[in-house]
Amino acid sequence: MELGLYTFADVNPNPSRGKGAEGAERLKHLIEEIELADQVGLDVFGLGEHHRPDYAASAPAVALAAAAVKTKNIRLTSAVTVLSSDDPVRVFQQFSTLDLISNGRAEIMAGRGSFIESFPLFGYNLEDYDQLFEEKLDLLLALRDNETVAWKGELRAPINGRSVYPRPLQDPLPLWVAVGGTPQSVARAGALGLPVALAIGGEPRRFAPLFDLYREAARRAGQDQAKLKTSINVHGFIADTTEAAADQFYGPQAEVMNRIGRERGWGPTNRAHFDLSRGPNGALFVGDPEVVAEKIIAHHVLFKNDRFLLQMAIGLMPHDQIMRGIELYGTKVAPIVRKALTERGEGAKATA
Repeated sequence: MELGLYTFADVNPNPSRGKGAEGAERLKHLIEEIELADQVGLDVFGLGEHHRPDYAASAPAVALAAAAVKTKNIRLTSAVTVLSSDDPVRVFQQFSTLDLISNGRAEIMAGRGSFIESFPLFGYNLEDYDQLFEEKLDLLLALRDNETVAWKGELRAPINGRSVYPRPLQDPLPLWVAVGGTPQSVARAGALGLPVALAIGGEPRRFAPLFDLYREAARRAGQDQAKLKTSINVHGFIADTTEAAADQFYGPQAEVMNRIGRERGWGPTNRAHFDLSRGPNGALFVGDPEVVAEKIIAHHVLFKNDRFLLQMAIGLMPHDQIMRGIELYGTKVAPIVRKALTERGEGAKATA
């Protein structure tokens, strides 16, 4: 199982200094986080696309390219690319370029997006939300599989025998589909034979049947089951002690969840709910290295996932705490997990 991290490069939406200075510091810290993740032997780092004042990563491929020249082994992926409001040709070109710069370490994680700001920003109608993604995913797959493309859809101008460059070093360029728990999205990924990344936003056991649906949809479509890959993407934090991890993570994570909750009509979170969620059956992976490793292993039994991605840098987490968490993840958590899975004969890494 691959072990990695993802983040949205959170910033203070109302900084006391200029927003440019705020963004510059966050991106500097982001590159340092990716460098450290590479140095301590983590497998994957993902960066999510957002178009809001509380996130600095509206162009993940650019930031990942900066990290590519500072790293050697870690795979670099979007988490996610909001494909519905982007142009698949540009997405393919950007990540092909990233693949060349990184010597074959780039991936795309494509999704419909959990925020809607990009749709009016780029001139798309939210009523076309589902059709946009389905059509653009079809085009992206055509671009990935063919140097010269002839394609026609309803919501984008056709491509009549045009060639698209540069071509990536990896053939094919790895493409994952990110889903938030919608059965139709999981089934579509399975029917296409694409790897699927599932964001866990509640009790994990409720999400496990979605991977069964994914594999069944792939079987019905005649896809090679051996090529199917799955990831679970979760929130969590690692510190030297479980008490420190909980105390450090609760404030920033709660602030973000409450801010989003006010926008979406959710009730406010609280420490009791947080503490319940970091228990054995909850969605948060918070604790010392042994606690987090044991929870990762337990959930691998449940999901049989090929990849595990942890979002630690949420909200205004202090940079030094994030760096310590990454160090512990790579040097303490990862060896425990890898040893346990190897002893069970499940230690092979995923390849998309």
